[in-house]
Amino acid sequence: MSTNERIKFKNPETMPPTFGYTHVVEARNARTIYISGQVPLNKEGLLVGAGDLNAQTRQVFENIKSALNAAEVSFDDVVKLTFFLTDIVQMQTVRVIRDQYINTVNPPASSVVEVRKLIQEDILIEIEAIAVGN
Repeated sequence: MSTNERIKFKNPETMPPTFGYTHVVEARNARTIYISGQVPLNKEGLLVGAGDLNAQTRQVFENIKSALNAAEVSFDDVVKLTFFLTDIVQMQTVRVIRDQYINTVNPPASSVVEVRKLIQEDILIEIEAIAVGN
């Protein structure tokens, strides 16, 4: 079953316009992959991009990409992203990088939450993902 047959992206006309996300994502006959919140640590466990949201966001998406690869799926199979930012005003920076990874024609459902602090003082972003696969 192809991604197009497993996943349906819907933006009802009765809901507000979207900007880089989909209101309703329906997955059928698929296994669900939950990816824990990823932070900007590299494979050695070292922080990437201290004080640099751009660099941190790119590392987080690379970590998610590695997790997706381990589950034998891709960003095309991601149905939901949840963003945790210490400064929500910076979301546009995150969107620019996000759009280099996700399917922008059929973007996943999405939530953004501003948080006071993450697991380490110098971490600015955490992202968790849900994907579906065969």
